Amino acid sequence: MSTHTEDEQVITTLSTEEIIDQRENPIKTLRQSEAFQYMMLEYGAALKIVETKLHALDSEFNLRHDRNPIESISTRLKSADSIVEKMHRRGQPVSIESIQKSLTDIAGARVICSFLDDIYTLADMIKTQEDITVHVKKDYIAHPKENGYRSLHLIVSIPIYLSQGRKDIPVEIQFRTIAMEFWATLEHKIKYKKKIADPESVSAELKSCADLINEIDHRMQSLRRRTID
Repeated sequence: MSTHTEDEQVITTLSTEEIIDQRENPIKTLRQSEAFQYMMLEYGAALKIVETKLHALDSEFNLRHDRNPIESISTRLKSADSIVEKMHRRGQPVSIESIQKSLTDIAGARVICSFLDDIYTLADMIKTQEDITVHVKKDYIAHPKENGYRSLHLIVSIPIYLSQGRKDIPVEIQFRTIAMEFWATLEHKIKYKKKIADPESVSAELKSCADLINEIDHRMQSLRRRTID
């Protein structure tokens, strides 16, 4: 008899419609299912295409304007744990079919830009590409969240081509300036799963920092316009 450790690669059969919430270990069941692994392969393929497009736009912009609008690009695929947690939080059953219908941020790219107008320039370039469809645009720069969070979010779909033909896969793209990323990273470190003695005061201070960073972003934007043609 063979046994498998937790870390070994085990493939199990799971139909796309089967709900796994009643399984003994739903996260492990999902992670080890062939259907889930194939789904993640599809999202990974779409993410690579989006990343390649962004790098190409950055290179073209540099050729035309002698500077790069993108400071860095990071990508990620949600883990099985995060997917199951989010589905439960939404009160949704966990199956491959329901995951694909409910979640649009399984594949995500974060694009860190130099200046504010670089964000909108790149977003417009993405929107004009014939094989990309923009489904949702959330402008948290023009309309920040209550805690001060700023970013531009796009939910797009991109076609991938595997052995069974074309499939359109959703990808979330987040655009931030360096300053926005600085604030978001530290805000997460300060507040995420932490016991805070005076949460209202800390939240107010973080909001004040976000407003100050936004002012600096606009001042840097103004300086760039004065010094760069």
